[in-house]
Amino acid sequence: MTNVFHRDTIGDISRRSAARYPHQTAVIFRDKELTFHELDKAACRFSHLMLGYGVAKGDRVAVLAYNSHFYPITLLGLAKIGAVQVPVNYMLNGEEIAYVVSHSGAKIFLVEDGLLTLVNEKRSLFPLVEKWGVILLHDDNVPAGFFDLEKDMKAMPDHEPEIDVDAEDIAQIPYTSGTESKPKGAMLSHRSLMSQYFSCIIEGQYEKQDVSIHALPLFHCAQLHCFLIPLIYMGAKNIILHRADPAHILRSIETYKATHMFAPPTVWIGLLHHPDFGKYNLTSLKKCAYGASIMPVEVIRQMDKAFAGIRLWNYYGQTEMGPVATILKPEDQLTRAGSAGKPVINVETRLMDDDGNFVPVGEVGEIVHRSGQVMSGYLNDPEKTEEVFQFGWFHSGDLGVMDNDGYLYVVDRKKDMIKTGGENVASREVEEVLYAHPAVAEAAVIGLPDPKWIEVVSAVVVPKSGAEIKDKEIIDFCKERLAAFKCPKKVFVADKLDKNPSGKILKRELRQKYAA
Repeated sequence: MTNVFHRDTIGDISRRSAARYPHQTAVIFRDKELTFHELDKAACRFSHLMLGYGVAKGDRVAVLAYNSHFYPITLLGLAKIGAVQVPVNYMLNGEEIAYVVSHSGAKIFLVEDGLLTLVNEKRSLFPLVEKWGVILLHDDNVPAGFFDLEKDMKAMPDHEPEIDVDAEDIAQIPYTSGTESKPKGAMLSHRSLMSQYFSCIIEGQYEKQDVSIHALPLFHCAQLHCFLIPLIYMGAKNIILHRADPAHILRSIETYKATHMFAPPTVWIGLLHHPDFGKYNLTSLKKCAYGASIMPVEVIRQMDKAFAGIRLWNYYGQTEMGPVATILKPEDQLTRAGSAGKPVINVETRLMDDDGNFVPVGEVGEIVHRSGQVMSGYLNDPEKTEEVFQFGWFHSGDLGVMDNDGYLYVVDRKKDMIKTGGENVASREVEEVLYAHPAVAEAAVIGLPDPKWIEVVSAVVVPKSGAEIKDKEIIDFCKERLAAFKCPKKVFVADKLDKNPSGKILKRELRQKYAA
């Protein structure tokens, strides 16, 4: 039995914040505003609803939804009874969604009404789901065979459920983005997530006075676990946006006098180039975080000019780390440009070769971590679990270099390292040069098959509005700044880059598209 005196789980967060700040605003979604007291009571009611529907400790509940106040309510509520939230990527198709839900073994599936078309015609692919619930955000029509989540919650008691939950119990199973292979379920325990929350709070300098915009998908661990839940723990005010619409983001910063926001570089670039950017008062925004990829130096300079007095944090990690591993802090953004920073307080990070040896300073190696934040393993996949925990460290699959002061520089994904004519080319290095071109809004560098070079360095570029890009111009621009073997031999101009909802560019899809 768990020692109740040592209790420290996700389900305790809303209760503790409610005890400290009962009447302060915790969450705003559209016209719905919840105090910390109301948020905790809603989580308790959801707990009792799930218990009433047969959910027991260790059972999984899948959630397919855009952002709303129900995301933290379902996570906190399930955590109170030792059940597991399975967030589902709404960018997947019906068959892919069915794979995640079935692989996780979820017995209840909650679906937002705006996403019902993804699963309605595929109901036969979900044989393990016992009950279907609908989150009504658009109309009042409850589909046949679904229960109304909000209505059923209102009929439930709001006292704390008396369930024994241990810190090592699994709280959530997010699925990896699948940029390289079939998604894997990363089992995150209460212990691992609480450890990562403390890292984010300390290194990200979160405060009770923060007013944070949450626009990126909450099914993704970055927005949910690096920002929303730890900021709820701190007693901050959280503005949840249904989708990451640039105009809505800009308007919300002004309306709520937001002080804090996270977005990947692709979204920050979109905001800077938005035609309405200059129409809003954005002076309240003082803390800006980014992740998913390194921010191009030129974009950092643009943000520094566009936002008065902002401070930037770069969060680097992966789902299996909960997800943060290292952070580059504001004072280092330009002096250590391109760096992923240093390990956060609860993480130890090294570089390792394929034989398990640590590599010297300045040499490329695989980025590996040891931490209380690390996942417990991949669900139903002992072979992959053993593979990523070789030599007693978690293997990220990323390649990096450490400098003499301990700053990490991510060179590439192992599979994104381009080997052309016997030479290794890091796509990140070439992308930095492309972003410095005045006509380039976004860029991705990939390796494509070539009969002579085996792989050829290739660039996919998106022009800025009104700009025209010629391939020879791009190649000549790179030749002035890079060794010849690193320069793109092929340039493709695109309207947009394929990305997952967290803003990460899907290079696998780009390789498939342009290989032809």
